[in-house]
Amino acid sequence: MLQELSIRNFAIIEELNVSLEKGLTVLTGETGAGKSIIIDAVHLLAGGRGSAEFVRHGEKKSEIEGLFILESDSHPCVQKAKNFGIEIEEEMVVIRREISANGKSVCRVNGKLVTIAILREIGATLVDIHGQHEHQELMDSHRHLRLLDQFGGQEVMQAKKNYEEVYKRYENAAKMIRQLTENEQQMAQRLDLLQFQLGEIQKAELKLNEDEELSEEKRKLSNFGKLYESMQTSYSALQEEGKGLDWVGLAMNQLETAAEIDPQYRPVYEAVSESFYALEDAARQTSSALDELEFDPDRLNVIETRLNEINQLKRKYGQTIEEIIEYGAEIEEEIDTLMNKETHLEKMQTELNAYKKDLLLEGQQLSYLRKQAAKKLMKAVHQELKQLYMDKTVFSVEFHADGEKSAHERPVIRRDGLDDIEFYISTNPGEPLKPLSKVASGGELSRMMLAMKTIFSKHQGVTSIIFDEVDTGVSGRVAQAIGEKIYQIAVHSQVLCISHLPQVAAMADTHLYISKEMTGGRTKTFVKPLENEEKIKEIGRMISGVEMTDLTKQHAKELLELAASLK
Repeated sequence: MLQELSIRNFAIIEELNVSLEKGLTVLTGETGAGKSIIIDAVHLLAGGRGSAEFVRHGEKKSEIEGLFILESDSHPCVQKAKNFGIEIEEEMVVIRREISANGKSVCRVNGKLVTIAILREIGATLVDIHGQHEHQELMDSHRHLRLLDQFGGQEVMQAKKNYEEVYKRYENAAKMIRQLTENEQQMAQRLDLLQFQLGEIQKAELKLNEDEELSEEKRKLSNFGKLYESMQTSYSALQEEGKGLDWVGLAMNQLETAAEIDPQYRPVYEAVSESFYALEDAARQTSSALDELEFDPDRLNVIETRLNEINQLKRKYGQTIEEIIEYGAEIEEEIDTLMNKETHLEKMQTELNAYKKDLLLEGQQLSYLRKQAAKKLMKAVHQELKQLYMDKTVFSVEFHADGEKSAHERPVIRRDGLDDIEFYISTNPGEPLKPLSKVASGGELSRMMLAMKTIFSKHQGVTSIIFDEVDTGVSGRVAQAIGEKIYQIAVHSQVLCISHLPQVAAMADTHLYISKEMTGGRTKTFVKPLENEEKIKEIGRMISGVEMTDLTKQHAKELLELAASLK
């Protein structure tokens, strides 16, 4: 759910902080107060198109920030964010959007800069905005199959997963066959290229970690002068006459004499004695190391040449020696395949036929389960429409026949199954079924959308659903039915709703009143949560307009009591 919304310098809004709750939140207020502007701000958080026109006059930029709380770590947003390298901790997502006066937009998700395209993908898992003239997920025919699968539940989703696993193997085999059946010129060119690359890699006779070892040796040779000087100075400081060892030896001999006179000095003598012999051993080792130190300028040239050769291979075939060796093994296998094309082609064709047979079996099982789910979906939609006084409307899940057969009377194999479906409706008796995506907007479309949302809100996993005046063009008992339906959707998802219908406002769990005032010659928008008496007053205003009569007040109370009983 969207828990916190912060808006700065956005249109007529100077500064606004809104805390939102679960369930149904209704936004009401006079026309032009800023209700739709708040929804526009949320739309931008979900990846909507930004514009310099959104920036409040006289300001440098607009800032919008939203805190979303996820229900669990299995929420679709978690995997989507992970795909883009965005970390989600404690199931919290913070989205920030800045739009400058020159039209440039900056987007961040949990502090990470993202593009508008990435923000749109993440936002689609968090917010679903449906306006009076907008076609969202339910209006997009390309998404109907996924919605049907979600409605079908675990059984359909498992069957789909089984199908997709076989499809991946089928697709890989088909790709290999396409590569093997390319024209002879392309095949010969490919073979020549691979043989050249393999020869270059094999000629290098690479060894794992060779580059690291050579780099370390190069470092030592490059610093030979400094190394020799340090070792020589150290040896001189220890071994030469009148230097370290002579003085430590003198101290040792004197302490030995002192210890013979007074035993309490023996521990000091022994400590110095041990140090003397240790330093003497260190001096011998330093001397040996000096004897072994030898600068070979030719060896340095050899190392540099070899490292340059390795770096050239890295630029072509991999970032590490291990990756180069792995690439060599891969192309060696491909060369064998190309040189024995007929044998491999026959083998891959046999595998492809086996995968295709398995795909058809998995696909037919998936199609059967989808058709069973479609029957249940149609029944559920008709039940919802009946409650919205659209009992004459016919809803159908159409499995397109033109997508089911190929020239050999075989089903067409697709990535997501053998089916091509679309939602169809007919809103008037005697009228033919038409695609849902082509139905004109209006009161009927609003009710159709609400019926579908009631069903799919349980399956979509969207954190927040926003209705922007979807109840326009309805009144009376239909308005009451719409209010009840929106509330039912809010049971499974957080719902924000801009409405001018008192029946919808009465069903709200949280009622926010949006108003505007003139301050210092500028318009400012304010948001106020309404309590009981304030709710009655606002619903009364929505019923009758400006004038509030006792009868209007009584009617408002009755609406709230009816809503409470329905809840």
